[in-house]
Amino acid sequence: MELVISQLIDRFERGALTRRELVQGLAMLSAGGALCEAQPRPAATQGARIDHVSIQVRDLPRSVGFYQEMFGFSVVSEDKPNEIVRLGVEKSVLVSLHHKNPTGLVDHFAIGVRNFNKDTVARTLKEHGAEPSDNLDAGFHIVDPEGINVQIMGA
Repeated sequence: MELVISQLIDRFERGALTRRELVQGLAMLSAGGALCEAQPRPAATQGARIDHVSIQVRDLPRSVGFYQEMFGFSVVSEDKPNEIVRLGVEKSVLVSLHHKNPTGLVDHFAIGVRNFNKDTVARTLKEHGAEPSDNLDAGFHIVDPEGINVQIMGA
């Protein structure tokens, strides 16, 4: 960068650059240098896979039947009091169906992260400017810039 600055000053002294062009050039160099020297922040957590997608449905038995027939999913677990059925293959949940209005919405998706420890992840997410929360609908989650709940769980 010193060579470029020297060349700018030399061109200014020879009259090949105006004072304004010199100042603009130095400002651009300064801004570009600051960007180049900035180190990217490490990720708050290491995502490993999409864990599942949660869909709000009108007719729970009909939706369960659809995913069983079309994809061969079986019921992995149920939360009967809250009308949630989790479907997938063996023990892996791929789709969570929730009988809840409004219907036809993906209310959240889940990302499995490596070495998941809720307290550690919460602290790290806060350090990165996120506000983790925990509720029935999206579990332990953060909200992305578009307002989508992103559940975070062990991979």
